[in-house]
Amino acid sequence: MTHVVCEPCSGCKYTDCVVVCPVECFYEGDQMLYIHPEECIDCEACVPECPVEAIFHEDNVPEEWKSYVELNAEKSESDECDVITEKKEPLCDD
Repeated sequence: MTHVVCEPCSGCKYTDCVVVCPVECFYEGDQMLYIHPEECIDCEACVPECPVEAIFHEDNVPEEWKSYVELNAEKSESDECDVITEKKEPLCDD
């Protein structure tokens, strides 16, 4: 099982979650972060760190965001996204 980054991250890209990840399974895209499904160990450390509540266990992804399960897998395995392990400035200011 894995966790999935969903719609609320799009355009925000807070990186609080990446610094607590023990296995470095977050990948950075232009507009949001993604979790590699085979690297995630389902520890849930990232969930409370997300200020926009964008991270869900794949079994609990809201119906309207189900497509993000596949999107996370595709983007985290693509050459366009790199592993991110350090906190950066978000795209938005809340």
